[in-house]
Amino acid sequence: MKNVVYSIGEALIDFIPSEKGKALKEVVSFERVAGGAPANVAAAVSKLGGKSAFISQLGKDAFGDYIVEQLTTAGVDCTNVLRTSKANTGLAFVSLKEDGNRDFSFYRNPSADMLLSEEDLTEQSFKDCHTLHFCSVDLIEAPVKYAHKKAIELAKQKGAIISFDPNVRLPLWDSEDSCRKAIREFLPLANIAKISDEELEFITGYSDIEKAKKVIFSGECKIFIYTKGGNGAELHTKDLSVSVAGVKVNAIDTTGAGDSFIGAFLYSLLSDNVVLDDLDKLSEEKLISYLQFANYYACNTTTKKGAIGSMATKEEIDKYIGGL
Repeated sequence: MKNVVYSIGEALIDFIPSEKGKALKEVVSFERVAGGAPANVAAAVSKLGGKSAFISQLGKDAFGDYIVEQLTTAGVDCTNVLRTSKANTGLAFVSLKEDGNRDFSFYRNPSADMLLSEEDLTEQSFKDCHTLHFCSVDLIEAPVKYAHKKAIELAKQKGAIISFDPNVRLPLWDSEDSCRKAIREFLPLANIAKISDEELEFITGYSDIEKAKKVIFSGECKIFIYTKGGNGAELHTKDLSVSVAGVKVNAIDTTGAGDSFIGAFLYSLLSDNVVLDDLDKLSEEKLISYLQFANYYACNTTTKKGAIGSMATKEEIDKYIGGL
């Protein structure tokens, strides 16, 4: 049975500052939390009660041990998380602005995830794959890029949904052009694309949503999710568009908010047994319900520090939504 959401890519340690409103060079103390966008997505799915599995590589170090421990505790299958002594687990130091938004400084040159190779993946790894989710951080010119290509190929052979959240992190790239080129190379392979308002023009070349949609739907995309932070979110198919309003919250930390959004959305598809052929046949009512749930889930995540630790269980999010 195809009942597992897989994600592939980086897992790292986020060092979150003890205080907001300071530049990174001014921060004197940090809290260690497990992070990395694909890992966060897997955690969101599993904490909500769905089955998820993570594919990556970590260093044989204490930080790698901690990440595996945190993901396993969240319910994520880490069978395909490899360990290597050739590189360390990646680190990211974060500074938080007063509004909860972030600046990053990354330590991964290379990090263990970058050395994951296509030879590390087998067809057996995807036997129960409902969805494969990936991001752009590990699409750099390294072995892990080609591991992504193989993973997508194997997942497609299983009839899985391919989900892509570019999650642009320009400090990790040699140039803006190389980042954009990699995203545009992989975008046509995705059936679901989630792009934020801050990323739309960078990725598509257009700030106008209608013009951007033509780029996004030129490949295999069936659902395009456009997130707008506190202004809510939109969902577009080739035939219809729906939207939900933002939710006013006291945002403490936006780390992992976008990941929790797409994680909650993929969980909804999984729990309703929505398969690839169903994506462009879903009713407007159903799409709104999925989008609204994801929006509430992401909003709730921003009210707590960190990524995985801030993500709610199904019981917790139902209680939160009921109190709005």
